[in-house]
Amino acid sequence: MSELVIVESPAKSKTIEKYLGSDYHVVSSKGHIRDLSVTGKYGLGIDIEAGFKPNYVVIKGKGKEVASLKKMAKEADKVILATDPDREGEAISWHLYDELGLTDDISERVVFNEITKDVVVDAMKHPRKIDMDLVKSQETRRMLDRIIGFRLSKLMQRKTGGKSAGRVQSVALKLIVDREREILAFIPEEYWTIEADFKTFTASLEKYKDKKIEIKNEKEADEILSKLSLSFKIDHVEEKEKLKKPKDPFRTSTLQQMATNRLNFSSSKTMQIAQKLYEGMNVGSETVGLITYMRTDSTRLSEGFVKETKNYIKNNYGSEYVGGIKHTKEPIGAQDAHEAIRPTSIMRTPESIKEYLSNDEYKLYRLIYIRTLAYLMSSAKTLATTIIFNNHDYIFKATGSVLKFDGYLKVYGEYEENEDVILPDFKNYHSDIVVADKIEKYQHFTKPASRYTEASLIKEMELLGIGRPSTYATIMKTIQERGYVKMEDKKFYPTDIGIETSDKLQEYFSNIVNVEYTANMEKELDEIADHKINNIEVLRKFYDEFAPLVDKAFLEMEKKAPVKTGEICPECGGELVNRKGKYGDFVACNNYPKCKYVKKDIKEVKVYAKCPECGHDIIARHTKKKKTFYGCSNYPKCKYATWYEPTKENCPNCQSLLVIKNKKIICEKCGYEK
Repeated sequence: MSELVIVESPAKSKTIEKYLGSDYHVVSSKGHIRDLSVTGKYGLGIDIEAGFKPNYVVIKGKGKEVASLKKMAKEADKVILATDPDREGEAISWHLYDELGLTDDISERVVFNEITKDVVVDAMKHPRKIDMDLVKSQETRRMLDRIIGFRLSKLMQRKTGGKSAGRVQSVALKLIVDREREILAFIPEEYWTIEADFKTFTASLEKYKDKKIEIKNEKEADEILSKLSLSFKIDHVEEKEKLKKPKDPFRTSTLQQMATNRLNFSSSKTMQIAQKLYEGMNVGSETVGLITYMRTDSTRLSEGFVKETKNYIKNNYGSEYVGGIKHTKEPIGAQDAHEAIRPTSIMRTPESIKEYLSNDEYKLYRLIYIRTLAYLMSSAKTLATTIIFNNHDYIFKATGSVLKFDGYLKVYGEYEENEDVILPDFKNYHSDIVVADKIEKYQHFTKPASRYTEASLIKEMELLGIGRPSTYATIMKTIQERGYVKMEDKKFYPTDIGIETSDKLQEYFSNIVNVEYTANMEKELDEIADHKINNIEVLRKFYDEFAPLVDKAFLEMEKKAPVKTGEICPECGGELVNRKGKYGDFVACNNYPKCKYVKKDIKEVKVYAKCPECGHDIIARHTKKKKTFYGCSNYPKCKYATWYEPTKENCPNCQSLLVIKNKKIICEKCGYEK
C-alpha cells in the first residue's frame, strides 16, 4: 500500500475508499483508541502535581486494533488522519499520531465537512498538521469532566443515593429541579376576558379608552358587560403587508428540537440517524454521504451549495421564489468551524432516494432537506388586518391575515401553522356600526412555566451557553439512566433522588455547579482552542477552587441513612436495610462491618432434569461471555455440563440424558436419535 487513511467509522471508511481508488487503503479506528487511565490519585489518570499531566492508556478491548493500525502505518508511505472535523475528531487524530509513533514527515491531517467524492478528493489536496490548540481544548474538557465526574460521583455515592454527578449534567439537572419547584410554588391568579362574537370572527376587549384593561374577577366582568351593547362602532381599519421569513438551516440543537417536536424522536435517536446519513448510504449506483457533518452550531452555507440551490429553486419554482442570504446571530459561544446541517446536494431530493432509506432515515433526511431548501427561498407575504371597535369607550380588537404570496411556505408549509383568518371588508362597509350576535365573559387562571421537554431543555441550555452540540443527547440520556428524572407525557419530572442530589451539590458546590460558571468554562475552552489562554492555567485555577470544596463536603456532608426493610438479621438480631453495591441493590445487616450478613436473593430457578452423574438439579448457567449452557447445580463438586437443553428422558442404550439439538432429541454420548 502507498497511503493509509484512518477515519473513525467503519461505514465512513468503506465510502471513502471507493472515492480514493487503489492507491489508498482506508481503515477505521472505531472512535477513540485511548483514554485517561484510572490510576493515580483518586483514580483520575492525571498527575496534578506534575502540572496536570495526563496518563493515557489504550482503551480496553482495542489492543488488537491498535496493533493492527501500527503495523499498517509502518508499511505505508504516508498516513492520512481523516477523523471528524471538530475538537473531538482533532483529539482522536492526535491520539492516533502519538500512539502509532507517527512523525510530521510521514503523516498529514485532512478534514471534510461532507462525504461526497468531490469534497473528499479535494480535501486530500489540502492537508495540514494537527491543530494542537484544538487538541488542548478537548484534553482540558476531558480532564475537567474526569476530575468533577470522579470526585463528585464518589461523593454522591458515599453520602446520598445518587450514582453520579458531572460538569454539565448536574447543571441540566438543576434546571429541571428549579423548574419543578417553581411550578409547585406557583399560585394561580384569576383573570377574565370578554369577547364579542360576530359569527365569522371574534373581537377581544383590549382597553377602556386609552388604558389597558385587566379584569380580575367575575364581578368586574359583569360590571363591564352591563355597560356594553351589541352595537359596535368601527373605529378604524388597518391593513399592512408583512413578510414572514424562513427559518435558519439546522444546527445540532435546532435539529434535535425539531425532530423531537415534529418526528417524536429522542435527541439520541436523532443523532444516531444523522450519523448514518452523514457517513454514507447506498443510494442506487453510488455510496454517498447524504448530509453534512451533524455536530455544528453554525448556520453558514457554502457558496457552491447556495448557488446550486438557487438555480434549483429558479428552475423548479420560478425566479420569484429565490431568496437572499440572511445574516443570523449565532448562539452564545458558537464555533463556526463548519457549515450548518444540510443535504450534500439539493438535487438529491427525498423522494428520489426514499426507496434506499428506512422510514425514520427518510423522515429525518426530508426534514433537513426541506428546511435548507426553504431557507434559500423568498419570504412569504401576508396581508395583516386589524379592526378596532368602540363600544361605550370600551375598545375591542379583531385581527386577521391572508397569505398573499406563499414564498418558502410552498415547501415548508406542513411544518408551520398558517391558517388564514379572513375578516370582512370593513373599509368599504356600508355603515360604521356592526352588530354582534353575543358578548361573552370567560374565566382564566394564570399558569406556571411548563416542565422541560427534551427540545425545550436543549434550547434553554444552548441559550444559556452550557454544553456543546455533541453533548446534548448524552446529557438527556444520562440524567434518565441515573434515575434523576423520569419522562411523563414527554416532560421531565425530577425524582426524589434527583432532587436530593441536586440539593446536596448546591449546598456545597453552588459556586461551581451553576449556569454562569459552566458557561464561562465553555468560553475558556473556546479561548484555549483559539490560542488565547493557557490550558494548564485554566485547570489550575479550577482545581484550586474545587479541591477544598470536595474535601469539605466529604468531611461535613451527612451520610444518608439506609432504608430499613422491617426485617431482623438472623445472625445478630440487628435490622436489615437496603444498600447499594457495585452490582446493584442488595439487603444486608445494618451492623456492618461487625456483622457481614447479606440476604441471598432467592429467585425461582428452572430445573431441566436430574444430573445423570450425581442426582442434583440441571439448571441453565452462563459463561463469562454470557453464552448459555446447562450444568449441575452441585458445581464444582460435579462438573456435568452440556451446550444443549436437556430433556427429562434417559437414553435407552446408555442411560445418559437425552438433549435437544437442532430440534432433534439425541444422546450426545452414543449418538442415539429418538
